[in-house]
Amino acid sequence: MFGLGPTELIIIAVIILLIFGAKRLPGIGKTLGETLKEVRNIKKEIDPKETVEKVQDDKEATEDKDSPSSLEAKIVNGVLEQIPGVRKFKNIKKKAEKLEKMIK
Repeated sequence: MFGLGPTELIIIAVIILLIFGAKRLPGIGKTLGETLKEVRNIKKEIDPKETVEKVQDDKEATEDKDSPSSLEAKIVNGVLEQIPGVRKFKNIKKKAEKLEKMIK
């Protein structure tokens, strides 16, 4: 791991423990984990090997002439999905659209 041995990693861990304290480490770890998860999700969204379903959703989103670029739209959607009420509304909207397609 970056040419660091176990001794160096232990020393770094002790220094971090002394700087931040034992009470703040779990919160820092949680925040770091959430950040890494978001970065991976954005990387998957930008990856050209998207599933057929995502490609179809992108085509529907880009049909509007006034719609922003797909990368901008993905970032906006990612930020909006962070808000609990918006996420819940989007899930309900997706379910309603699926039901409409099934009915037709």
